[in-house]
Amino acid sequence: MKQYKIVIGAVVLIAVVAIFFWVKSAFKGNYLEVGTNDNIEPTPTQIQSIRDIGEWEFLSVSAEEMVDTVRKGFFSDDELVRIYYGTLRLGIDMQQLSDGAITLQGDTLQATLPKVGLLDKDFIDEAKTKSFYESGKWTPQAHQALYQKAHRQMLTHCLTKENVKTAEVNAEIQVSNLFKSLGYKNVVLHFE
Repeated sequence: MKQYKIVIGAVVLIAVVAIFFWVKSAFKGNYLEVGTNDNIEPTPTQIQSIRDIGEWEFLSVSAEEMVDTVRKGFFSDDELVRIYYGTLRLGIDMQQLSDGAITLQGDTLQATLPKVGLLDKDFIDEAKTKSFYESGKWTPQAHQALYQKAHRQMLTHCLTKENVKTAEVNAEIQVSNLFKSLGYKNVVLHFE
C-alpha cells in the first residue's frame, strides 16, 4: 500500500509538472505589459481647436491723425481739416494654420505660425472722427479722400517693424504657454 501511494504521488507530481510546462509553452509570447508613453502627439482635434481660435490679437495700437486738404479758389481758399481715431490690431489669423504646421520631434513640439499682420483693415472709428475745421462745400468724394489719407498715415505710423516685432514676441509667449498647458514641455515656434 505504501508503494501504491508513492507511485500515485509520483504520477501526480509528474502530471503537475507536465501541466505547468504545457501551460508555460502554450502562453509563451502571449503576455500583457503595462507601460507609459510620455510623448504627446498633436491630434487633429487639437489642431482644429487651435484653428478655431480664429484671430488672436497680440498688440493693439491706438492712433490719432489730423489730416487736411485745401482747395484753391479765385477769391478764397476752401479748407477741410479732420481728426481721425483708430485702433490697429496686430496678430495672427489661426484659420490660416497649415495642416503640417505642427510637428513633434522627440520631446519638442515645433510649430510654424502664420505671419503676424494687421487683423482688421477697417480700423478707423468713424464715430469718433471730428471735423476740426471746414470752410466751403465739400463733396462726399473729398471726405472719402481725406479718410484714405488718414488710413495711409495710420498704417505708416503704426504698422512699423518695431510694433510687428513686439507682436511676434507676445505671440511666442502666449502660443508657447498654450502648448505647454496642453502638456508639451519644449516648444519651438517659427513664423511664415
